[in-house]
Amino acid sequence: MDSAQLRQQVTIAVESLIRRIGQSYEFTVVLGSGLSSFVERMDARTIVPYVEIPGFPVSTVKGHASELVAGSIGGHRVLCFAGRFHYYEGYDAATVTIPVRVAQALGVHTALFTNAAGGIADRLRLGDLMVIEDHLNLLTADSPLRGLADEVFGSKFVNMYTAYNPTVTQALKSVGKRRSLPMASGVYAALSGPQFETRAEIRMLRILGADAVGMSTIPEVIVANQAGMRVGAVSVITDLATDTVTELSHDQVLATARRADEHLAELLTGVIEETEC
Repeated sequence: MDSAQLRQQVTIAVESLIRRIGQSYEFTVVLGSGLSSFVERMDARTIVPYVEIPGFPVSTVKGHASELVAGSIGGHRVLCFAGRFHYYEGYDAATVTIPVRVAQALGVHTALFTNAAGGIADRLRLGDLMVIEDHLNLLTADSPLRGLADEVFGSKFVNMYTAYNPTVTQALKSVGKRRSLPMASGVYAALSGPQFETRAEIRMLRILGADAVGMSTIPEVIVANQAGMRVGAVSVITDLATDTVTELSHDQVLATARRADEHLAELLTGVIEETEC
């Protein structure tokens, strides 16, 4: 997708949404597979199915609601994307990140991303909420910034040295600790999927320093940084990626994510309520 196409898709989506939900939002939350309880904690909710947003893609993966929820948490205006898009669904990286572009146009300054991930580090347990401190981008060579001829969305050469905002990252850790949630922190790696990792790939990721692995989030983090947003991210550990033989399915991942869903909702709600804008 070139700059003109991307700008057109974002523009028609934003124009449609302004008429339905207004603008001047502060936070955006992107929910991963099987994660939905956060939506129930939002006040004054307006739900817009993705299929009703012109120029917007649609999530095809089980466990993703495929709707935008606008509302508030603790007096802060929040856009929640309940259902994300993945490279493995056939979308290019620019299309995957359209929700972040839309959030930018609607005024968002802080983005909170979530995902379901496999735990690589031995210290991680099923249901842990791992605050992402850094990442390894092994997802695809197709950067969401590739091919953008102009800088209408921001600088093409984005500094990713502190991709995860230190203040937001610390807030996630502090709120989780105070509320006695099962917290961890570490490095997230993303591969393209949809197949799960081989034993050799898991060993490689461990050597490279990854603590958890998934199939999403990094393209959105790149674009959010380009947009000048403060970024925080959390992986829900839904399976343990070991180099021994194990049975694993998407349904198992969803089941574990749903068990941890309330913990994640409490964490995100607490961070938004306590964040100074």
